[in-house]
Amino acid sequence: MQPKSLFISLLSASSVGAQSLTSVLQGNSDLSTLTSTLQKFPSLLQALGSASNITVLAPTNEAFNALFSTPTGAAAQNDVGLLQAVLQYHVINGTYPASSIPSTGAFVPTLLTNSSYTNVTGGQRVEGISQNGGVTFFSGGKATSNVTQADVKFDGGIVHIINSVLTVPANITSTAQAAGLTTLATALTQTNLLNTVNVLPDITVFAPTNQAFAAINSTIASLSTQQLASILEYHVINGTVGYSTTLTNGETIPTLNGATVKITLANGGVKVNQATVTIADVLVANGVVHVIDSVLQPNSSSSSNGTSPGGPSSSPSPAPGSDATKPQSVAAATLVGACALWLAYYL
Repeated sequence: MQPKSLFISLLSASSVGAQSLTSVLQGNSDLSTLTSTLQKFPSLLQALGSASNITVLAPTNEAFNALFSTPTGAAAQNDVGLLQAVLQYHVINGTYPASSIPSTGAFVPTLLTNSSYTNVTGGQRVEGISQNGGVTFFSGGKATSNVTQADVKFDGGIVHIINSVLTVPANITSTAQAAGLTTLATALTQTNLLNTVNVLPDITVFAPTNQAFAAINSTIASLSTQQLASILEYHVINGTVGYSTTLTNGETIPTLNGATVKITLANGGVKVNQATVTIADVLVANGVVHVIDSVLQPNSSSSSNGTSPGGPSSSPSPAPGSDATKPQSVAAATLVGACALWLAYYL
């Protein structure tokens, strides 16, 4: 072969290897719904086509069909703002091959920055975790999306094909109600803190269970609205999204009421003062929620749940990245219909 012919052959081979995102999506018949949905937003499609260093989580046709088969999902197809937010939430800033996603979990920023749907600085996060020989992504309400085909390369990054559409995180109130944390939701309403926790940017909420509130029901009944509000504010960290992977042992963090809470990491578990985190990293529109088994007390480093600090409540929680804090725990907390949750909230 002559040198000129060899150069042309190599150039052609290089061009074939550097596929565009559009070519990759159109080349997979199981991604035709994603392709047609993206085509409704030419500016987004153009931006993705020229972007570099991104990871696209690509739901299959079956995943979209499962979403659009519900009444609220069908309605979402006509909600341009929501549909675009859903697509943006499936694009991660940065290239993350499957091998780079840790077993402890990683919270990575997405292109979803629209303030109508998120209030997290740098873009709403999605959690990726390597487990059971594969990769799973957790989105709003701990909804799970498993990677069925990883590391499909294109000239701007990689694509992971997933088996369900990510859930755009809803606000704290809607998430608490869906998770069965009805006492917390009611208390926030009674103390006029509902709007505060829903709109504050970059927050962390430690959310006691109904059982935790019931354990100190007689005490709560004697509190004034202002005192109850102070206790609830002690469960909110403002200005810091404390994902489990960013918490450090022994750190103290100021809360909305001015007092601090202490984080303890021991035996693979997380404690806030003396409360145990039972479900970690529930993503919400403006930050993250950790469910805890007792109510925090602003005036002490202990927590109230009807037991002594050395009793059952002092046992460490499962590791944040372990199966015990993943979807089965959320199911037990009655996180029913995650897709219906965000669709009902945003529609």
